[in-house]
Amino acid sequence: MAKSIVIVEDDADQRTNYIDAISKKGYTVRGFSSRPDALAGFDEALPDLVILDIILGDEVDAGFELCRDLLSRAPNLPVIFLTERITEIDKISGLRLGAWDYLPKPISLDYLSEKISSLLRIQEARTGQSAGTSEAKLVGDMSIDQEALLVSWKGQTINLSGTEFRMLAKLVRVPGHAVSYDTLMNATMQSLVTNNTINTHMRNIRKKFEAVDSEFNCIKSEYGYGYRWSVQ
Repeated sequence: MAKSIVIVEDDADQRTNYIDAISKKGYTVRGFSSRPDALAGFDEALPDLVILDIILGDEVDAGFELCRDLLSRAPNLPVIFLTERITEIDKISGLRLGAWDYLPKPISLDYLSEKISSLLRIQEARTGQSAGTSEAKLVGDMSIDQEALLVSWKGQTINLSGTEFRMLAKLVRVPGHAVSYDTLMNATMQSLVTNNTINTHMRNIRKKFEAVDSEFNCIKSEYGYGYRWSVQ
């Protein structure tokens, strides 16, 4: 069964271009132009992945509000922001809400399609649909499977975004060794990444571990340099 994608974009031409390009990859795609229309569509059925613009009509933060609503319904739903708002504070706001990625306009339609495919593979692995037989690496109380993109802590699954997973994988490659901001920036596979963006990702990763273990304290900040994974 084809995966379902929703695109919320108020520019009719852009919305049509996105829908056409993604549909050609075999996905079922619905498009909405406003927050109320999108909410009505989500009430009918939640998709497998959502792409949100932030400004919709006169609502300057509509995309953020939609993201908050969606993740309250389905905390593991992949959400991508695709927007012309690329200031650092906007990126940080989107990441704190729980978005899996934050992409700037304009964007290559081929790149957008590949990004969707990548995030859906991660989601499938997490739900056990295609976890395969790869072996996980044990780092103290953490298990990390780089083929299935799965992480667990003391036997409990940690749901990380693709960006968060890549950063964590870099961090634990050599436990105890400091990893630089530059290395972590490269792991994000995003453009226009700053130290503050990395710090936000790391705070989000910490919070997800702390949600299953209040005593988690393995991610250490190396002031002015980066981060280090310290085995407890």
